[in-house]
Amino acid sequence: MRRLATIQKILDIQPIEGADKIERAKIKDWWVVIQKGLHQIGEKVVYFEIDSFLPNIKEYSFLLKGSSPKKMLFDGKEREGIRLKTIRLRGQISQGLIMPLSTYKDKLSWLLLNTDVSETLNVIKYEQPIPANLSGVIKGSFPEFIRKTDEERIQNCVDILERNKDKAFYVTEKIDGSSVTYYKKDGEFGVCSRNWELKETKENTIWDFAKKSRLIEKLPDNYAIQGEIIGPGVQGNPLKRSEIELYVFNVFDIKEQKFLDYAKFVKFCFDIEMKIVPLVADNYLLDDSIDILLEFANGKSLLNPNKKREGLVFRPLIEQTEEINGSISRLSFKVVSNEYLLTNEQ
Repeated sequence: MRRLATIQKILDIQPIEGADKIERAKIKDWWVVIQKGLHQIGEKVVYFEIDSFLPNIKEYSFLLKGSSPKKMLFDGKEREGIRLKTIRLRGQISQGLIMPLSTYKDKLSWLLLNTDVSETLNVIKYEQPIPANLSGVIKGSFPEFIRKTDEERIQNCVDILERNKDKAFYVTEKIDGSSVTYYKKDGEFGVCSRNWELKETKENTIWDFAKKSRLIEKLPDNYAIQGEIIGPGVQGNPLKRSEIELYVFNVFDIKEQKFLDYAKFVKFCFDIEMKIVPLVADNYLLDDSIDILLEFANGKSLLNPNKKREGLVFRPLIEQTEEINGSISRLSFKVVSNEYLLTNEQ
């Protein structure tokens, strides 16, 4: 689960040119615009990441600024809340929200740095409404024998860069679509959205693609592929594709319980006639500067040069694990384009 609200320390505070009432504060490698004089360097605070969906209560009402709260389905129930997204104030990008610990009447002040308080504060991840043609009919939970994929943003794990400087990575375009998983285990074919396994229905776009592409026959036993479905009717079709397409970003060996290395991943997709996500670089020597990576993430999509790309995903050519935010995980991270966030988030 993504750690949306955590206890953090303010690492730096800097003025914003031409601004008398606001300044910017650094949390990990995020910059957040704050009220001038309200916080101090070294202060413990609650930090809410972008994509947080905050409860619609008076503590956060100032974020609405006259606008209406959003509604979202969560666990089958409708919730009303406030979404945090990337904004620009006085020319400064602001990503997230900083709240004083005093807001919570010392209930959190004793907690250690990096403690996740998302559940305590009733914060969930904002998800755009999924149309019926993609959500489908739920068959069950996401299969336990396949690993979910949800790369960490580099601002939350910048220490990775120092430990892997000059190591060879492959870099792919992050596509704004709908995440899907197809698998075949012991001869049984299955289809999953990001969080659920889906029943076969005529109206479901994900199942329909599997049948039209003959993926049911082509996918070898005991493998899963994961990718992005894009095209008409999917997330507003931001890349303006003319038909439904699948771009694969992972191949998972179910028996060995591991993702395939880059070369084997590419060959696997070629053999079953599936497209891979657009390749930006296949031998990128990792830089340890987050500013360079953020600039690299900006640019046009390789699928539509008239549209900005959402960002980039970085993985080593040879799969490996790494300690990320206190737990051992697959080495993989994303760098989301700030240009894209400022122009495409709704």
